[in-house]
Amino acid sequence: MVRARTVSAAAGVGWFLFGAVGLVAAHEWKARLHEAERRAEAAERSREEEARRRAVEERLRIARELHDSLTHSISVIKVQAGVATHLARKQGEEPPDALLAIQEASGDAVRELRATLDVLRREDCDAPEQPAVDRLPSLVQRTRDAGLPTTLRIRGQVRRLPADVDEVAFRVVQEALTNAVRHAGDASVAVEVVYDDGAVTVRIDDDGTGPARPSGVPGYGLVGMRERVTGVGGTLRAEPGADRGFSVLAQLPVSTAS
Repeated sequence: MVRARTVSAAAGVGWFLFGAVGLVAAHEWKARLHEAERRAEAAERSREEEARRRAVEERLRIARELHDSLTHSISVIKVQAGVATHLARKQGEEPPDALLAIQEASGDAVRELRATLDVLRREDCDAPEQPAVDRLPSLVQRTRDAGLPTTLRIRGQVRRLPADVDEVAFRVVQEALTNAVRHAGDASVAVEVVYDDGAVTVRIDDDGTGPARPSGVPGYGLVGMRERVTGVGGTLRAEPGADRGFSVLAQLPVSTAS
């Protein structure tokens, strides 16, 4: 009887010790797991901080390059156009429309570039005013002032577009008009924006005498245009006409809920 009680007591103590060891082991395992998670989170934060630091450094490098090259060059163009305009008026002559267009466009370019540089340099600043479809009339007018007859037609139910689509639509027209001014020669340009239920379509056609076939290597303007369009899920077709001229057609998807 005594022996049975002794065995039972020993078994109880054994189970108690087993349970205590199990609790200690579980606590130790949780502590090690928590420490491993803490170290993993610290490593992830360190990687994110390093990536953020490198991104900031790269943005600053780009900002310096843009400031040292483009800002200076565009400012010189603006000043020279202003001087030429002043001299023409001083001599009692009306400055050519093309010269006035250069002066206005260079001023817009300087303001937009400086706003972009501000965004690159200040991570917490608000984004500058984004180019949008509602600014196309002034863009078309500047193209007319530069000497290229241009028309603008907007069809469909005009509505507010997502910011990224709105900017891409403007940039496509801007690049197409820039190319027309440079390459179309004696030509006219028609710009059309069509609002549909699920998309907005931008089309730019010129009847110029530029090359009937594009060169083997596309220019950076067309490459950038295609990247912008595909970046919002759209499609782009840019090709010369059968006999003359050039056509750009961009279809940009728009959610019906927008």
